Amino acid sequence: MSFLSKLKDKFFGHAEEEKAVYLSGFKKAKQTFGDQLNEMRYQFKGVDDEFLEQLTIILLESDVGIETADLICDRLKEKCDNFPGLTFHWAMNFLIEIMQEVYNEYEDTDIVYNENGPTVILLEGVNGSGKTTSAAKLAQMYMKQGKSVAFVAADTFRAGAIDQLAKWGERLGVHCIKGRENGDPSAAIVDGCRYAKENGIDILLCDTAGRLQNKVNLMNELSKMNRVSAREIEGAPHNVWLVLDATTGQNGLSQAQVFAESTKLSGIILTKMDGTAKGGIVLAIKHKLHVPVLFIGLGEQPEDLRPFNLDSYLYSISEGLENG
Repeated sequence: MSFLSKLKDKFFGHAEEEKAVYLSGFKKAKQTFGDQLNEMRYQFKGVDDEFLEQLTIILLESDVGIETADLICDRLKEKCDNFPGLTFHWAMNFLIEIMQEVYNEYEDTDIVYNENGPTVILLEGVNGSGKTTSAAKLAQMYMKQGKSVAFVAADTFRAGAIDQLAKWGERLGVHCIKGRENGDPSAAIVDGCRYAKENGIDILLCDTAGRLQNKVNLMNELSKMNRVSAREIEGAPHNVWLVLDATTGQNGLSQAQVFAESTKLSGIILTKMDGTAKGGIVLAIKHKLHVPVLFIGLGEQPEDLRPFNLDSYLYSISEGLENG
């Protein structure tokens, strides 16, 4: 059985709702990637320089990034050189398989849960990335799992950020520990950790500041938040997740690199995937930062924030290629 056929079988083994969300959420990405690849079948004469040049363009338009695109093309050429007379169908099988290998080259880190008290999760990201909304969606996800959740509104520098998270808390029935506007975000983290311990909270979601104007200040702020949470709760923060707006493409990757230099990221949340054709950013992030994509936003509804599944992603952006 071909690699693409195996991907299809795995995908259709998921629940109907899961399949529908992935296919609709990656519709624009598929048009940029899978549909354009399909058009290449009619002029296919082998994996030659002309084919690889066109493939590179498609990968770049999908926001895979030049380094990752070159790596994929080099590996595809090397693999296909061993198969003279290769058909387009098998070239596509090799391509998607190589994309999977590139993502999996660096092992994913698991989400860490504290067995002896609250699990502290720091959410980082620039203004407009969807950080606060992601906090609300994560809270709903954990509450459905039977866990108790509290918010810390530690983004004290963005006007309205504290009130925005507090309103989500009211809607969801989640207690929100609020920092003071323009105050020290680390003070809010301390208050949040103490509240979580005293009230037996399972998950403490901390919405932190995301300023990039001064990298030194950002690094100092994030380092301090890490230190004060560790003093309050052993092993905290247990997870540090960066929220990125997928529609920003390579700019988002540049943001991620700044945050990765400033703190130890353990995962990425990619928001607004359904609104972009730049689905290849998933591969670029993993290849460049070696940090796993943990969750993806594939719509406006709370349930549209999904744990990232590599096989479902690859099938959704390449749907139809298996019928070549």
